[in-house]
Amino acid sequence: MQKEPMTKFGFDKVAKELEHLKTVERAVIAQEIAEARSHGDLSENAEYDAAKEKQSHLEKRIAYLSDMLSRAQVIDPSAIKHERVCFGSTVKVCGSKNDKEVCYTIVGAIESDPNRGLISFNSPLSKALLGKEEGDMLTIELPGGADEFEIVEVYYEEISF
Repeated sequence: MQKEPMTKFGFDKVAKELEHLKTVERAVIAQEIAEARSHGDLSENAEYDAAKEKQSHLEKRIAYLSDMLSRAQVIDPSAIKHERVCFGSTVKVCGSKNDKEVCYTIVGAIESDPNRGLISFNSPLSKALLGKEEGDMLTIELPGGADEFEIVEVYYEEISF
């Protein structure tokens, strides 16, 4: 069984979603199925089919989240020195093409959210950053072509909901 690294923030977020799906969403879908059943013939009941499909998706998501939590290896990034980029590091980089500074935090796959700057440790960008330190230059292949980046700062910043 392969361990899945994640922060305490990510673990709590996944656990909260799983609990919501089990306690709230299951009951809602069970009610939808019961209501659809009451409409009669199930062979031509689109509401029933839709509710059963929704239930199937829900159960798959519950199984996925349960698996992730069972394999979770919670890492406390605050206990790690962030002299070099590592799991949990927040990295400020500056691109040479547009001279714009951007911050990324390296997290577990399930907690990644690129819109918030949370990138998976498995992503190509993270793999390029891992092990680097302030002042290092690196070239990263982007959809618009390669760009050279300088690592401006490496530090720890707590993630919150």
